[in-house]
Amino acid sequence: GDKKAFRPATPYGVQQMLVRSGIETKGAHAVIVGRSNIVGKPMANLLIQQGPGGDATVTVCHSRTRDLPAVTRTADILIAAIGKAEFVTVDMVREGAVVIDVGINRVDDASQPRGYRLVGDVAYAPLAEKASWITPVPGGVGPMTIAMLMQNTLQAWQQIEGRR
Repeated sequence: GDKKAFRPATPYGVQQMLVRSGIETKGAHAVIVGRSNIVGKPMANLLIQQGPGGDATVTVCHSRTRDLPAVTRTADILIAAIGKAEFVTVDMVREGAVVIDVGINRVDDASQPRGYRLVGDVAYAPLAEKASWITPVPGGVGPMTIAMLMQNTLQAWQQIEGRR
């Protein structure tokens, strides 16, 4: 039978979030901060392919990018996946940009029962004022990742059933 490849769950979840929220990727400049094999690179691949949730112009940035804030400020869609707590600050994002926070970082916080809180790769509060659209941490990309893992599981089962 026709075997479709599984999509990487987190990037696919981000793409589905964009599509289902009516955020236009076609012709948009998407800037990804982070070049990991799990998120950064596959995210770039999904966004440049043709079709819904694709057709974007993509720049992938990383720790060696020269003048990172100048690059991130050109983004229509900024995807933060660098693994550093609140790394993307308000000066790095232009007014009205779409900001997607893939990061999950533990930050010590004595006021919390567990002694820590979860924050993303983006300084959420100040950016929420400036961005046209922003994902929270926790509760944004994480649940989408789980949904896409379930989608992949269903697809795997359908492929096995199809061979019977």
